[in-house]
Amino acid sequence: MRVLLAEDEKALSKALVTILERNNYSVDAVYDGESALEYLENDNYDIAILDIMMPKIDGLTVLKNVRKRNNLIPILLLTAKSEVDDKVEGLDAGANDYLAKPFHSKELLARIRAIIRTQTGQSNSKLSMGNIVLDQTSFELSSTAGNYRLSNKEFQILELLMSNPNQLISSERFLEKIWGYDSEAEINVVWVYISYLRKKLTALHANIQIKAVRNAGYVLEQKNDKKTAN
Repeated sequence: MRVLLAEDEKALSKALVTILERNNYSVDAVYDGESALEYLENDNYDIAILDIMMPKIDGLTVLKNVRKRNNLIPILLLTAKSEVDDKVEGLDAGANDYLAKPFHSKELLARIRAIIRTQTGQSNSKLSMGNIVLDQTSFELSSTAGNYRLSNKEFQILELLMSNPNQLISSERFLEKIWGYDSEAEINVVWVYISYLRKKLTALHANIQIKAVRNAGYVLEQKNDKKTAN
C-alpha cells in the first residue's frame, strides 16, 4: 500500500513516516502542496494524506485540483483546525475523511484502514484465498497449520497479489508500487521476497501458489491438486 504524505512540519512528517512504515506502508513524504500535486500527477498511490496548512499551495487547493482531474485517489486531510466549517469544506471538496491535530497514531491508522476498506469494498481487514488468510491489521499470514508475521515488503507483495488473484503482476509493477520510482532497488529484489513468501506458504500447507511467468511477472493462483493418471 503506497502513501503520499504531504506535511510541512518536518518533525511531524518524520514521525508519521516512521509510524506508517512500521505498519507496512510504503511512504513518500513531501513538504508543500506544489510537490504534492506533482507527485500525485506522476505516481500511483493508494491514498494521500494532506495537511491543509501547507506552503505554496494549501491542502484544500491540492484536493480540489486532484478532483478536477478526475483522480479518485482516497484523500485524508490533516489540520490543526477543528471548526465544523473547515471539515465541511474539505469533505464537500472531495476528501474521504478528516483528522484534526493532535491525533493518536492508532486513530490515523484506523482511519486509513477504514478508507481503504470502503474503496475496495472489503467488509473487514482480512484477505483470503484458498486456505490462506492475510490479516492487514496484524500483518499475519495464516492457515490451520500456523501463522507468520510478515516483514514490510513481504506483506506488501502478498497484499498486492491477494488483492488481484489470478492476475499477472510484473516485477516492474512491484518495484513501482512498493519500492517507488526513486528507489535504487534492482528488479531481482522482487524475486528474493517472492522466494521468502513461497517458503512460508509451503510451511503453512497452502493450497495457493505464486507462479512465475517467464519475462512477465507473477500470479497468485489455486494449486491444481489433480494427479495425472499413469
